[in-house]
Amino acid sequence: MTQLTFAHPWVLLFLAVPVLLAWTVVARRAGVVSPADHAAHRARPWLTRTLGFFDAVPLLLLAVAIAILAGPQTLKQPRRERSLTNIQICLDVSGSMSGRNYGLAKTAVEDFTRAREGDAFGLTIFGVQQIRWMPLTKDLNAIRNALPFADPENQPSHMGGTMIGAALRFCLGNMVAEAQTGDRLIVLVSDGQSADLGGGEAEKVGEELQDAGITVFHIHIDESDVPFEVRDLVSITGGDAFAGTDLQSIKAIFSHIDKMKPAKFAPVGTVPLDEFGPFALLALALLGLHGFGLLFARYTPW
Repeated sequence: MTQLTFAHPWVLLFLAVPVLLAWTVVARRAGVVSPADHAAHRARPWLTRTLGFFDAVPLLLLAVAIAILAGPQTLKQPRRERSLTNIQICLDVSGSMSGRNYGLAKTAVEDFTRAREGDAFGLTIFGVQQIRWMPLTKDLNAIRNALPFADPENQPSHMGGTMIGAALRFCLGNMVAEAQTGDRLIVLVSDGQSADLGGGEAEKVGEELQDAGITVFHIHIDESDVPFEVRDLVSITGGDAFAGTDLQSIKAIFSHIDKMKPAKFAPVGTVPLDEFGPFALLALALLGLHGFGLLFARYTPW
């Protein structure tokens, strides 16, 4: 139900003025009757009431003007704002990702950022070591523009291996430090086996991520099966692992992730909108009625 309010309700106190002036119309006595033919005329109460009504129209116009000056507003349904999702792209830049694999990942990540405008993205690249290539930002053009420079062919030799466990712990630390509000999501893109997830380490990393409220999705860009350690790790966090071998399948995976973690919207309050229309139409109608009355129903005091 629409609720009518006023931006300046104190102005409505001036409605007392037309109410008090209305008494001059209601309590007015008849004027001196001076018929030109010196004949007696019968009383016409309907004419008295008609003249009184047309005399009251300017007071009604004054009341409408005061209501307009008070700033009438309606409170529409609650405004909704997109809830922030913090997404880190954890991108493998080891030697095996060079060429076609990195080209596929780059194109898919670019499309994914375009589909998630309004969220905050960060970019971490890793091999044996990790580099915080781009902190969390809502300027997604910065992420897309950074991808060509993160190409594995541009990386030093110490980025040549694949250490997924260390990379995810590195992302965890950054996420906790930077993402104070909103959901936390890591998309791990890699094509190889990890050298640091054996001996139960995958479960430990998964539990650490779970405790921090971080969900991990893994995209395995290779024709081989997804490493079971990585699959176990992401399942602990509530995520999933997928294998993609071409651009269409990788885009479909990102689209699937987007549906699994859709954008959320939260109400942040009602929106007040000016509601002058009905009052302006009423004033226009009263003004027309007043002009019509002036043509034949004017009060004369004799």
